[in-house]
Amino acid sequence: MKKTFDNRVLDEHREGPIAFRRAFTRCDERRPGATAHLSVVSRHAQRAMTIMEIVIVLIVVGILAAVAIPMYNDYMERAKIAQAKGDITDMGVLIAQFQADNQGQLPNTLGDIGKAALLDPWGNPYLYLNLSTMNGNGQVRKDKNLVPINSDYDLYSSGKDGNSSGPLTASASRDDIVRASNGRFVGLASDY
Repeated sequence: MKKTFDNRVLDEHREGPIAFRRAFTRCDERRPGATAHLSVVSRHAQRAMTIMEIVIVLIVVGILAAVAIPMYNDYMERAKIAQAKGDITDMGVLIAQFQADNQGQLPNTLGDIGKAALLDPWGNPYLYLNLSTMNGNGQVRKDKNLVPINSDYDLYSSGKDGNSSGPLTASASRDDIVRASNGRFVGLASDY
């Protein structure tokens, strides 16, 4: 569709509405009274374009948020797992020190090493069980063959869901952070 205005030929399909708007704006500046109806159309076109630009920006932001939020949540979950692994490793060192100071005896509770009030990153208490005396607030942890994963003590976090079961293969235990193989493994129960 061709329009002729002020000795200019504008092909709206070829140059687009922005060039069309620029041409009328320039004409308005030269002859303000002559194109009053065109300046109104031009302003509406500018507002409509601005709304379209805002909609496009919102769509792009929405797509970025849809990608970024799950990635951020995954990062935060991995950070919590790393924190729990670090806490369990640190408590393992304190238990070894307690054992060395007390003729090889293990603590009965985490309170004996000063960690009774320590919570895992999900807000749950760490669970401990002295396997020689069966003292503590935890339960015996077992692998897929129902063999205990430790011979000295069990120390673990019940993970994100806050639930735990004896066998590591139970669905409630898959997200637990466990100490296994007498301290040679600390990590997710699903990885053991």
